[in-house]
Amino acid sequence: MRNSCLISLIVGCLMLSGCSNVKNIQDLTYIVAIGMDYDPEKEEYTAYLQGLNFANVAKQEGSRPTEPIPIFIASAKGETLNLAVSKLYNRTEPPLFFGHVITLLLSQSIVTHRFSEVIEEVGRNRSLRPTLRVMCTDESIQEVFNIKALFNYPAIYTVLYKKGDTDLYQDELKPTTIMDFLREYNEPMGTAKLPSVKIDQESWSANKNYPVLYVDGLEIFQQQQYTNFLPFDEAILIDWLLEKKVSLTQRAEEGGQLAAVVKLATPKMKIKYGKDPDAPRFLLEVTAQADLLEKVRDIPLEKLKKVIEDDLKKRLIAVYSNGVKNKADLLNVGEKWYRTSPKEYEKLKRTKAFYLEEDSLKDVKVDVQILHFNSYKYD
Repeated sequence: MRNSCLISLIVGCLMLSGCSNVKNIQDLTYIVAIGMDYDPEKEEYTAYLQGLNFANVAKQEGSRPTEPIPIFIASAKGETLNLAVSKLYNRTEPPLFFGHVITLLLSQSIVTHRFSEVIEEVGRNRSLRPTLRVMCTDESIQEVFNIKALFNYPAIYTVLYKKGDTDLYQDELKPTTIMDFLREYNEPMGTAKLPSVKIDQESWSANKNYPVLYVDGLEIFQQQQYTNFLPFDEAILIDWLLEKKVSLTQRAEEGGQLAAVVKLATPKMKIKYGKDPDAPRFLLEVTAQADLLEKVRDIPLEKLKKVIEDDLKKRLIAVYSNGVKNKADLLNVGEKWYRTSPKEYEKLKRTKAFYLEEDSLKDVKVDVQILHFNSYKYD
């Protein structure tokens, strides 16, 4: 009886599946970023994979490695992204694992020649998560992937992988996920925006220049078409106005000279539409809170408030005009209009004309409340 129980126990253990198929952390090549470039002459894609392997993490037992860890980048060419990546499977050991891809980086050539095809294919790929970050660059993707973070930290600490949901972005552009971008990209009105990454060679040094990555502007899309690149000074104003958790440092000038520096936060924009039946006609009401960071010259509080408001109004009108010139609705004023005016939208849709003009914006009202004075005294 005792022998019979022992045999049953052994047979039962052998039948358990257990964790025999689970690989150790160092037995996979984790792909954290995918880059894509396109050659319009050859009609050929180049795929770049940035990989991490945790063999050193598993062996170091809490101590930081003394040797610098190289960045591993693979590349291959093909008629599609999948064909290009497939060439790398038999050339990679430990095997590739795409379950932790964080960022997709697209070249300027992709943006201008094959964007719709690529972004739709990526959006329906089940191997990539909907929280995948999407960025663009006019730099070499190979060079961008080779940039480390400060203090020789791995590339995973660069802006390519910065979170967009919890951090406060001070004078920075927020990242965009594929899910959020496609939602805006497929709207009949309003713009979709992708951050553009650049290499800065001058700001930091460690015996010699230390290159770092930063976001230098936004690529703008309207009605599934690429329109233009929006430089940082205009892009940060749009991000501050339309996104949450973005603060903006603002100069306040009097008579052409710097008088104060303030930090603007928690903006609210209200759009009031006119009764024009053919297209959106509107005025903007913007409110914001401000903290006084520096007072460079003596300036009355009411004067300072008016200077900030007038400058914001001027910048908003300039951004709007730039958008109209490039047929882009940078302030997303058309998005709410077409939802609340479906009949008017259907008439406008048949004309296939861009729905904004210079005089569509009737007025801009700005109200800034300065809440904190940073120990500067005001009566």
